[in-house]
Amino acid sequence: MTAHPQTPQFFLTAPSTCPYLPGQLERKVFTHLVGHRAPDLLDLLTQGGFRRSQNIAYRPACERCRACVSVRILVDEFKPGKSMKRVRQINSDLVGRMAEAEPTSEQYALFRRYLDARHTSGGMSEMSVLDYAMMVEDSQVDTRLIQYRVKGPDSAFSTRSDGDLKAVALTDVMGDGLSMVYSFFDPDEPSRGLGTFMILDHIERAREMGLPYLYLGYWVDGSRKMDYKIRYQPQEHLMPKGWERYDPEARRLTEAEPPRPTIR
Repeated sequence: MTAHPQTPQFFLTAPSTCPYLPGQLERKVFTHLVGHRAPDLLDLLTQGGFRRSQNIAYRPACERCRACVSVRILVDEFKPGKSMKRVRQINSDLVGRMAEAEPTSEQYALFRRYLDARHTSGGMSEMSVLDYAMMVEDSQVDTRLIQYRVKGPDSAFSTRSDGDLKAVALTDVMGDGLSMVYSFFDPDEPSRGLGTFMILDHIERAREMGLPYLYLGYWVDGSRKMDYKIRYQPQEHLMPKGWERYDPEARRLTEAEPPRPTIR
């Protein structure tokens, strides 16, 4: 039987080393996002737990592990805590500009510094300027680039006086929310909390655009470097029965429970 040309075909990767949990292997199911139906397909697949990388939509399909959980923030209900408000105040000297996704040498220089400081052994550590350009440009959906710069004296009226580039976010605009595809920032200013600041800014942007969700990708239970994602409450996790509201208090109680005796 021949597949209909409008029906997406799905493929499965070979097992490879998991980048998040030691001793685990990962597999992914993926499909191509091409043609005029790509935006609608991305909306549908994102609601089903997929992520986008260039013109590929993928999700984990590991045989023995279900640690990766899709996360989305409930934008209208979100209220920042004291530490998040401090991050916003610290970065009040920055201005974020959303525009078409176009790569520049300035962005790549910051991207390279970020990788060299934070991800020297990751899969992206060897990305060239051409690889970076493809990551930004190779999209057939509504993809934007948000650049965060130090405000200049006339930044309220013109981009010409904007100062140094401090952070960049590659973001998809979908029917029900924003999806943060990839972000990076100046590694020499850890006190700014730029990663947190960009998420807070995206929450506000989604609210202003009338979009109910901010998709943050996967939270990996057991991976400390992914725990930051569950700080933004309230949020929903994609579970076997669908999207369910996550209860951090229930998790704390579960973690505090003493181990049950084994019945032999």
